[in-house]
Amino acid sequence: MRHTLGEEFEPKIPKDLSQLQETFSNRSMDLPDELLVGAIDSHVHACPVLKSNPGIFDPIEAALDARSAGMRAIVFYDVFGWASGTSWIVNRHVPGIQAFGGYLMNSCHGGMNPRAVKTALELGDGCRFISFGSHCTYHSASQESTLVDGKAVPFWQVYPKFRDEELSRAVRIDLEDPISPALDEILQMVAARPEVYLNSGDVSPQEVMRLLELVKRYGIRKFLISHGARSGLSVEQQKYAASQGAFLEACAMDFAWTDVPHSHYYVEREYRDMGGMVSQSPAYRSRPSHWMDVIREVGYSHFVLGTDFGIRALSTPVQGMRTVIANLLDYEFTPKEIRRMTAENPARLIGLED
Repeated sequence: MRHTLGEEFEPKIPKDLSQLQETFSNRSMDLPDELLVGAIDSHVHACPVLKSNPGIFDPIEAALDARSAGMRAIVFYDVFGWASGTSWIVNRHVPGIQAFGGYLMNSCHGGMNPRAVKTALELGDGCRFISFGSHCTYHSASQESTLVDGKAVPFWQVYPKFRDEELSRAVRIDLEDPISPALDEILQMVAARPEVYLNSGDVSPQEVMRLLELVKRYGIRKFLISHGARSGLSVEQQKYAASQGAFLEACAMDFAWTDVPHSHYYVEREYRDMGGMVSQSPAYRSRPSHWMDVIREVGYSHFVLGTDFGIRALSTPVQGMRTVIANLLDYEFTPKEIRRMTAENPARLIGLED
């Protein structure tokens, strides 16, 4: 028998922003909650994780929490599995909110594995995105680090086994033609699915710029530059990417990062990222004011805002969205601008345009 959770649910209706009388110097304490109604968190981690790194919510709990805030949808990221299958389960049992999933081409699935991508696109409700991965892209894996005498040193310098076994299988984008047959097949599959967007994953700035070329060549309709990859781009590179039609991701995690270990991908205890990604840690620890300034300079209309929350060391994804909305208001972004980044652009990205 199919069971639904909360059949008594009554959806909240987003307010007409034109009717809001809020100003920077005259804001109600309810405004962040009002702006959560109809919002979409496009980057939620609630799927199964390593037993050594438990999360804060399971997927159904995450969906129920988002629904209670009046949010329209959430997008699951699953580092170790198939988030489109997870979203299928959530959609069957949690009415009143839509869940979507994607597929990360991480090394535990063989990296750039066309068979895995082909399967993911047909699993459950089907993927909404295909990503080049997170911790185990070459750019990311080469920088995750341990502490030696209090200093961050990349794993590959400390552990030869990591260099030989993990870096060798990490995902890299071909910077010159010809590209690999695997990458060619994957890009063709994404191009054939207009509802699916390509996600850069945590690749290098050079690889992001290369992907912009390939996206145009293959006719891929939607391309998201992940917040991890975006942090390595200059403002001018971000402006160029926006001019090419790319979406730029900004996440609450960008300025929630601290020296406390948050998450890890590798099962081996010694491969826990204890020192922060060596090159990216300054960006993750940047002041919120810098983060806000970059969004303004590049143009808020190009941004998709999510949380990247779900680990136990941080608050819930919903609270993460509430906090970042409050921060945006503190830096004088208008409700209309916030709605564009938290509701309208994410809806366009995942194919929920009204």
